[in-house]
Amino acid sequence: MRNKTVLISGASIAGPALAYWLHRYGFDVTVVERAASLRPGGQAVDFKGKTHFTVLERMGILDDIKERRTGTTDTVYVDDNGERLAVMSGDFTGGDVEILRGDLAEIMYKRTAEHCQYLFGDSISALTEFTDGVHVDFEHGPTRTFDLVFGADGIHSRVRKLAFGPEEDFVTYLGYYYCVAGANPWHKDSSGPRERMTGYAHNAPGKLAVTGGAKAQQLYMFASPELDYSRDDTEAQRRIVEEVYADVSWEVSRMLDDMADFDDFYLDSISQAKLKGSYTKGRVALVGDSAYGNTLGGFGTGLAVVGAYVIAGELALADGDYAIAFTRYNEIMKRYAKIAGNSNAGRFLAPKTARGITMRNWFLGSRMFTLMMKYADRAANDIDLRDYPAMVGATEIN
Repeated sequence: MRNKTVLISGASIAGPALAYWLHRYGFDVTVVERAASLRPGGQAVDFKGKTHFTVLERMGILDDIKERRTGTTDTVYVDDNGERLAVMSGDFTGGDVEILRGDLAEIMYKRTAEHCQYLFGDSISALTEFTDGVHVDFEHGPTRTFDLVFGADGIHSRVRKLAFGPEEDFVTYLGYYYCVAGANPWHKDSSGPRERMTGYAHNAPGKLAVTGGAKAQQLYMFASPELDYSRDDTEAQRRIVEEVYADVSWEVSRMLDDMADFDDFYLDSISQAKLKGSYTKGRVALVGDSAYGNTLGGFGTGLAVVGAYVIAGELALADGDYAIAFTRYNEIMKRYAKIAGNSNAGRFLAPKTARGITMRNWFLGSRMFTLMMKYADRAANDIDLRDYPAMVGATEIN
């Protein structure tokens, strides 16, 4: 097989999923991750429908995910006095199975750690492509050459920046920020069926605060011009949230007090990756949020896992000929990634006017919301999924 040595940037979801399949097909895989170790906890992520489940079954991890799934959480929207206004079903926000991002990453890492080299606490600083491969400079480690490089490093992808161009050329800010604080604590009780929980949400114009919600213990979402802050300065990020929500009523002041005690904290923009041309360039390819991410759009984790499955499978079918494989990957995923759409979770969950909040609450109880849920189910399965392992005779990794 040609082009057997590969480097993957990112060890969250898309990276380990891609590492699993590439190793299974005979590639020599290295994964570099900026964090010093796997990141535990994090917000809950979900999978929906036959397509997602088929890929997870072929990876041999579906049962592991079900064992560590979180409970389904319905979100009740309330007014200043805590009176119920509307309900958003946990079947919509949590898909068919939901799991903490950190738990999912750990499951995938354990499937690949013995077979792939992981470089934690490092990142790519430069990429130089030659006819025989890609020379990669690292922040800390020595320069190495790989046949192929994959960016599975999220919506703020370093690989995309180095190989394709600056972030502003490929990522559109959608006018909102979100913050998750405290990992979702609700896990399936091994002695019985999973519990159905209830979270509570409150809106002020352009702002949302959720406690005990589906994705984390606390979720904040707010409209804002683009902010200038360091993504490494957690304390500065906490102050941003505190200042934005200082005048919001209901239980928000208590939530902010509790937030100070959470180690698990993350603030980022709601943005969408839009690569109008190709997800690949030469020997470099983007997978997951770096290529087709739409923050909190509801399909990101499934897209990442399916995208990793497709690009690895196409490479195996093409016997390592990346030109053929990348062309097929672009054709398949350009169509399927349309499920990420042009949706804006901020605009839906944190309308900027009181009238908008009222209309959203009405919509949640309408037949149109039910139809939207059915459309999401169909879209998640709108792909002709090849059985790559059977087609190339791959052996399963235990």
